[in-house]
Amino acid sequence: MKNSIQLVLILLVSLTSFAQSKKDKVLFSIEGEPTYVSEFSRVYKKNLDIIDKKDQKDIEEYFDLFLQYKLKLKEARNLNLHEKETYKKELAGYRKQLSSNYLTDNNATEQLVKEAYDRLQKEVRASHILINVTLDAAPKDTLLAYNKIMKIRKSILDGADFGEVAMENSDDPSAKGNQKIKPNKGDLGYFSAFRMVYPFESAAFNTKIGDVSMPIRTQFGYHIIKVMDVRANVGDITVAHILLLDKKEGENKENPEDKIQDIYTQLQSGSDFGKLAKRFSEDRSTAVNDGKLPKFGRGRLRSKEFEDVAFSLTKPEEFSKPFKSEFGWHVVKLISKHEMKSFEDEKGVLERKIKGDKRANVINTSILKKIKKLYTITESKDAREDFIALADPNFFSRNWKKPTDPTFLNKTLVQVKDTKIKYDEFASYLLKANARFANKKQDPKSFINYQYTQFMEAKLLAFYESDLENVNEDFAAIYGEYRDGLLLFDLMETEIWEKAKIDTLGLEKFFNENKENYKWEKRVEAVIASCTEEDAAKQVQQLLQEGKSLEDIKQAVNKDSKVNVIFSPGVYEEAHRNLPEGFKFEKGVSTIYNDGKTDFTIVKVNEIIPASHKELSEIKGKVISDYQVYLEEEWIKTLKKNYKVDINKKVYRKLKKYIK
Repeated sequence: MKNSIQLVLILLVSLTSFAQSKKDKVLFSIEGEPTYVSEFSRVYKKNLDIIDKKDQKDIEEYFDLFLQYKLKLKEARNLNLHEKETYKKELAGYRKQLSSNYLTDNNATEQLVKEAYDRLQKEVRASHILINVTLDAAPKDTLLAYNKIMKIRKSILDGADFGEVAMENSDDPSAKGNQKIKPNKGDLGYFSAFRMVYPFESAAFNTKIGDVSMPIRTQFGYHIIKVMDVRANVGDITVAHILLLDKKEGENKENPEDKIQDIYTQLQSGSDFGKLAKRFSEDRSTAVNDGKLPKFGRGRLRSKEFEDVAFSLTKPEEFSKPFKSEFGWHVVKLISKHEMKSFEDEKGVLERKIKGDKRANVINTSILKKIKKLYTITESKDAREDFIALADPNFFSRNWKKPTDPTFLNKTLVQVKDTKIKYDEFASYLLKANARFANKKQDPKSFINYQYTQFMEAKLLAFYESDLENVNEDFAAIYGEYRDGLLLFDLMETEIWEKAKIDTLGLEKFFNENKENYKWEKRVEAVIASCTEEDAAKQVQQLLQEGKSLEDIKQAVNKDSKVNVIFSPGVYEEAHRNLPEGFKFEKGVSTIYNDGKTDFTIVKVNEIIPASHKELSEIKGKVISDYQVYLEEEWIKTLKKNYKVDINKKVYRKLKKYIK
C-alpha cells in the first residue's frame, strides 16, 4: 500500500491552478471543469526532474496517468471526502505548519542569521542604566524619560562614575541590590547573542569599548550602555560539581569548609567524583546524576565565581580546588568542552531562534511593507478618534465595557481587497488588552493608538497568511500537492485498499483466475556453504560428503577466531541470486564453484522440488497487491464512463510535439 501512496504523491502531483493567462489553453475538461496546459506541463517537468530516466514514461503514459488522477479527484469531491472533519483537521494543521515558512523575508532572515552567528563568536561585557517607560506611554512621558536618560549620559561623559550613577538613578533593581543580592552597579557581566532583548544586544555590540551609547529604547524603557570589554566566545562546557551549603545559624553540623577539604583530599587520592557527589553533594537535583550540570556558556549562570572556576579548567576530568560561591562550597570537575559549530551547522538552529526572538519584528516589518504594496488597503480615517472617544474615567478599570451600539460596531475599520474588518473586532481586542492593564495609570490616547497599531499589523499578517495560495505560486503548489494527495489517500483507501483486504471471495476468485502468475519454479531444499579460501572450501566439501553436521563442520573449519565458512540452509528457486552461476540441479554435494578470487561456494542439495502452483496462503500479500491493481484498473474504466471527458485534441497534439 505504501508504494501505491508514493506513486500517487510522486507521479501524480497536484498543483493549485492560478488565474490563467490568455495564452494558456485548456488541455481537457471533466464535466466542464477545465485543466490547463500549464498545470500538466509543470507536473511533467517536475517528474522528469525527480525520477530516474529508466523509470520515466513517455508523454502518452503521463497524460493518461494525469487524466486518471483528475478523475479520481473529481470522484473524491463528489463523494464529499473533502468535507470529512478528520480530513479538514489534518489539512488545516499542515497548512499552518507550511505557511510559517512563507511568513518571512528570506533576505532579512539571512542577514539576521549571519549577524547572530557573527555575534555568537564574541562576548560583550557591558553595564547599563535604565529609565522605565512603556512602549504605549504618552508622548510627554516618553519625552520626560528620554530627557532624563540624556541628562544622566551627559553627567557620565563629564566624568561621573558609571557604577555610582547607576546605583543612584537606574530603574533596574539589580543595580541597587538588596539584602539578598549585592548591587551590580549596572554591570551585566559578559553576554553574547540571544542573551538580551534584540535592540539592547545590537546597541551593545555596536558600541566601542569604553564608549557610552546613545539612549536605546526597549519594552522596558530607555537604556544607556557602557561597553567595558569584548572577548572571544569559547563555546559551552559540561561540568559536574559537589556542593556543600553554607552553615546556617542554629544548625548542629560539621563546618562545610572543612568537609569540602576532606572531599577534595579523597578526590586527590583517586576517589570517584560521581560516587562522592551522590553521597555528599547537597545539590540533590544533580547529585543523583554524579553531580552533572546541563551544558552552559559564559554569562549563563547566576554565580560568576562558579562560572569563572568552571571555565578555568582546561582538560576533561580535571577538577578544581574547593571554592566558595554565594550558594556554598564547591568542587567542580570538567567533563567536556563544546566548541562553536560552523555556520552551516548552526544555520537551522539560528533560524528557529530568530523566529521566537524580538528579531522577528525586523522580518514582520519587512513583510508588512510587502503586504501594503501587494494589496489595496482602505483604512477608516475616523477609527482611532472614535475609539479614543470611548476612554471615559472607567477606561482603565474592570468596570469598562465594550460598546453595544450595533451601528458603531458594524462600521468598517479597514478593508483589504474584499475583506472588511469591523469596529467590533477591534473593540473586543481592546477590551482584552484593557483587562491586562486594569487599574494602571496610563494615557488612554497613547494606549489606544499603540493597541490599534498592534491589532492592524496582526490582522494584515493574518490576511496575508490566509491568501497565500493566491499570491505565492510555490506555496500554492506544495499545499495543493498535500491537499489533493491527502484526499486521494482517503479515496484509494475507501475504494481500493480496504476493499481488497476484506473481499475474501473476490480475492480467492482473482487468485484462481490468475494461478498461472503464481507458480514456483523448480526448487532445491539445500545448504549453501560460502568460503573465502579454496583450501577451506575443499575441507567443507569433504566434510559435507562425509555427512558431518553443520555445527561440526564450523568447529573444524572456523578456527583461531577466523570465519572460513558461512552456511545458508533454505529452499531456493532456480536462478536464485544465492545459487552460484551455472549451478546444476542434482542431489548431493556439488563441485566447488569459484566466482572470483575469494568466493568459493559448495551446495549440498537434499531434495529437488519440481515446479508447482503456489498456495494463496504462501503469497497472500502479493496477491492482495495485484488484486488492488486490478480493482483500480476496473474502477478507472468506470470513472471514465461516469464522467464526461473532453480532450482538446488540437492542443494535445501541439503539446506532444512541443515536449518531444
